[in-house]
Amino acid sequence: MFSVLSSAWALLLGMMLLQVGNGMQGTLLGIRGEIEGFSTIEMSLVMSGYFVGFLFGSRMAPDMIRRVGHVRVFAALASLISAVMILYPTFAHPYAWGLGRILIGFCFSGVYVTAESWLNEAASNENRGKALSLYMIVQMVGIVSAQALMLVADPGGFVLFIIPSVLISLAFAPILLSISPTPSFDTAKPLSLRQIMKISPLGCVGMFLLGGVFSAQFGMAPVYGAEVGLSVAQISTFVSAFFVGALVLQFPIGWLSDRMDRRLLILIAAAICGAGGIVGAVFGAFFPALLLAGLMVGGMSNPLYSLLIAHTNDFLSHEDMAAAAGGLVFINGLGAVAGPVVTGWLMGQLGAWAFFLVIAVLCFAVTGYAAYRMTQRAAPSVDETDSFTMVSMSASPLAVNFAAEYDYETAQDEPEDG
Repeated sequence: MFSVLSSAWALLLGMMLLQVGNGMQGTLLGIRGEIEGFSTIEMSLVMSGYFVGFLFGSRMAPDMIRRVGHVRVFAALASLISAVMILYPTFAHPYAWGLGRILIGFCFSGVYVTAESWLNEAASNENRGKALSLYMIVQMVGIVSAQALMLVADPGGFVLFIIPSVLISLAFAPILLSISPTPSFDTAKPLSLRQIMKISPLGCVGMFLLGGVFSAQFGMAPVYGAEVGLSVAQISTFVSAFFVGALVLQFPIGWLSDRMDRRLLILIAAAICGAGGIVGAVFGAFFPALLLAGLMVGGMSNPLYSLLIAHTNDFLSHEDMAAAAGGLVFINGLGAVAGPVVTGWLMGQLGAWAFFLVIAVLCFAVTGYAAYRMTQRAAPSVDETDSFTMVSMSASPLAVNFAAEYDYETAQDEPEDG
């Protein structure tokens, strides 16, 4: 762990600051949209813009890096993110915010691709798993910390927009000044979606549905909080609950994943996530119940992402894992684009409680499909499966591929170590 910190501390620090800025702007827009009088459907379209940009960015960023290099891509995207965050309060209109969210999603996608290729270069085969774990932890810590910063000023003013803009600008200083040399960059041609679906139907269906769950909690949770009349402090705490749950429960779920049929664990985790949605929908007027719902949903949905990737890799050859990574992230992104729109429309039709209804329905759909797939083919032996490595749902295909590589290498080493 010390070797990871010594070689990649600047990258990890920079990524944490980036996530503080990203976490602030997501929560702030949800609160400020209510102040500006935007409708729920307008805010849902604004929030989905991030995932539209992220989806296209994950496809285009590798070509940008190959053409002009890591450093230029990093610096250019940083400037755009910082500028958009300053412009949000200047142009308080749903169309302007939607365009800004698309641009920010595109930029963050490119940032993640660049940062994760640097992280892979800084890590060795022996510590790559720890590096990925630290990377995920600092991202979660950054988003949770962002919620605390929401309390330092009035969301109706400019200060809370200036803070994330400054943090984004500062985030790139340690990265660009401290990390060298520039890593080599290459990506595998992805498998077609039809091929991946044939290899792992549960992986594909689960990733699509989970994309809707993730984008709903990441994009619409602040909107829900504002609609039901929560204070800024309560909204910040509520949003934090999702990520605290993810941070705490990743490790025990990962431990279980290496010791049982992953489909059964996917079924259980999705059912608990759906139950969290029911808790929020039924007892949402009681704030402690909201926090419990957030912990349950976040604590299960985030590990589910890694579980579905690990499950898919169990049916892939080592040579195809890198090719499948891009397809899985793309499938998840398609679900993420639709999530806020569907959630916002239902919230407008049924009321704010539909936020949790969407999450519950999507999670129970994963539960049902996992149960069905368990009847269609036998599970691979636990001894034959790769190990589990945590991956953030905001990760690029590169990080998913790095995790798969580490899982494979760990599984290959286990018989020799045992």
